[in-house]
Parts: sequence; structure tokens; C-alpha cells
Amino acid sequence: MGSPTNINPRIVEGLYCEALVLSDEVRQAFSLSGRLEAVSGYEDAATIALSCEALRTTTRMMHSVAWLLNHRAFFNGELSEFQLHRYGKLVDHPESDPARLALIEPETRSLIEATERFHARLKRIDASWRERDPNAPSAVAALRERLTRSARG
Repeated sequence: MGSPTNINPRIVEGLYCEALVLSDEVRQAFSLSGRLEAVSGYEDAATIALSCEALRTTTRMMHSVAWLLNHRAFFNGELSEFQLHRYGKLVDHPESDPARLALIEPETRSLIEATERFHARLKRIDASWRERDPNAPSAVAALRERLTRSARG
């Protein structure tokens, strides 16, 4: 079984724990009961901004967790590398609209930005893994070749 470049089970588990914490914070931040009534000033615009960013942020985190679950399944032998490559691509999401973010309270805005940074990290890892040379030997094959060369002297 191959191994995605720049990623290993420990990294995936750490990112998965971080994703769960962020997802819980997102759920708490966008639990709308009572919050919409408290919005002052630009009620309609603020309500729309909060709703749009809630949907965008929860979707971003849902796809992040799904990507991590696919990698966990791969490392547990439940998915092949082919299946991971084919079905485990991280969905790209546009960043939040600055005009909408301006209407949202600073704590929630900071959380939204944290989810964007987290998703960007996963995108870099995913892109790095997908850019590797498919004809390059696996880590095990490369190690075997090094051992063979060193044994020959």
C-alpha cells in the first residue's frame, strides 16, 4: 500500500482532532436561536450575511472533515490509494465576502477566518500529494533500491 506524500496517520489524526474542535466552535457560533433578534442596525443585511457565512463555513468544515475521514480510512486499509485519489479530493470553496464579514461580530469573523486557514492547509497537503510523479517508486520500493545498492557496495 502506498502512502500519500507529506501526510501520515499522525498528521491526519492531529488535523482530524483540530477539525472536530473547529466544527464544534462553528456549530456553537452559528447556533442562530436568539442571535438574529440581537442584530442591530442593518438587520436585513446582517441577517443575510450571518446566514450566508454560516452556510459557507459549515460546508467548508464538512468537506474538511470528509477529506480527513477518507484519509483515515486509507491509513486503516479501508480505501485503496486509487479510491482515495479518485474520491478523496478536497472541494475548493471561495473565500468569504469581505463586505459580508464586516457585518458579522469580530469573534465570529475570527472563527470564519480560522476555518479558511484550516481549509487552505488541507488544500496545500492535498495538492502536494496529487502533484507527485505517478511513475515514481513508492517509499518502500525506494528503500528496497537503496538497500540493494548499499548491499552491493
